[in-house]
Amino acid sequence: MAHAYIVDAVRTAGGRRNGRLSGVHPADLGATVLNAIVDRTGIDPAAIEDVIMGCVGQAGEQSTQVGRNCVLASRLPDSVPAVTIDRQCGSSQQAIQFAAQAVMSGTQDVVIAAGVESMSRVPMGTTLIPGSGASPYSAAVRERYGVEGFSQFTGAEMIAKKHGFTREMLDAYGLESHRRAIAATTGGMFANEIVPVNITLPDGTPDVHTKDEGIRYDATAQSMAGVRLLMEGGVLTAATSSQVTDGASAVLVVSEKALKEHNLTPIARIVNLTITGGDPVIMLEEPLFATDKALKRAGMSIGEIDLYEVNEAFAPVPLAWLGHTGADPARLNVHGGAIALGHPLGASGTKLMATLIHALRTRGGKYGLQTMCEGGGLANVTIVEAL
Repeated sequence: MAHAYIVDAVRTAGGRRNGRLSGVHPADLGATVLNAIVDRTGIDPAAIEDVIMGCVGQAGEQSTQVGRNCVLASRLPDSVPAVTIDRQCGSSQQAIQFAAQAVMSGTQDVVIAAGVESMSRVPMGTTLIPGSGASPYSAAVRERYGVEGFSQFTGAEMIAKKHGFTREMLDAYGLESHRRAIAATTGGMFANEIVPVNITLPDGTPDVHTKDEGIRYDATAQSMAGVRLLMEGGVLTAATSSQVTDGASAVLVVSEKALKEHNLTPIARIVNLTITGGDPVIMLEEPLFATDKALKRAGMSIGEIDLYEVNEAFAPVPLAWLGHTGADPARLNVHGGAIALGHPLGASGTKLMATLIHALRTRGGKYGLQTMCEGGGLANVTIVEAL
């Protein structure tokens, strides 16, 4: 079977809601990572056969095919096509998998998988029509599952209850996410993956954004414990949930033929692509079972995986994943996760891949596994080999 290789993986540093990246149009944010991929790899931009852009909030400035608009805002020629996809939080991880499938099938040789989300400029829920009473869930869906709607917050609380997680356990996990992110940032661990974004400060001063804005350097067990609960009787707080974030990310996926023709050096090989669906009510538990399937298909055990990136949508998700898989907590989200670094929805898949591959290479690891819980009870798993 043909192989798919990753030549480079980049991301912007995360911007807090209404923070340093909020003045950047999403198309320009996406263009920044597309330009960086071309500049860093030296690929002829005219050789790029497609850009697959993940984005969840496809409304307002992210409407009308934001992937194509990112290309038009970049230095790529307008001969480069693009498509925008939505698999909720796994959108750009799915973009990687679609790109890999195109390369492995032999139908394309050079594809950029990317993601963009400006949650400041296009807030969550923007795609719903206010006051219309319209629901994306038909009567048949509501009747089948016995609910009026699906909520990730409810799902996260259900996972915490099912797996016996207390607030104290979740707070401890959230604090560790910040501690790891602080160590990674101060230790320069993100230097190989973050690309600078030119911004203008509120006073009109030009600046460059290069550091994740959401990290709480002053976080303590006491400050975590002081954050109010998201719902009465629950255990989750904003401090144990992923942060609303602006950001973009991109990965260049190519064939072996393209490596030779364009004199490219790969940094990773894609080993396994898995997507599964499960219970849409508890919703966020599916990465547990998707990982089982991915490992079985790859003929691997969890112990053979050197590092794992499990998106920290809410603290119960990676904790439940650890308990289910028997994975080593020391190998999980080693540079912190979305609780500290943020979760720019459609950009998180390629963002986590950038962090995973560069961390593997820095630490001398071989295999990495990335998984993402997604709205609707879905999960992607991607296994890579660092080269």
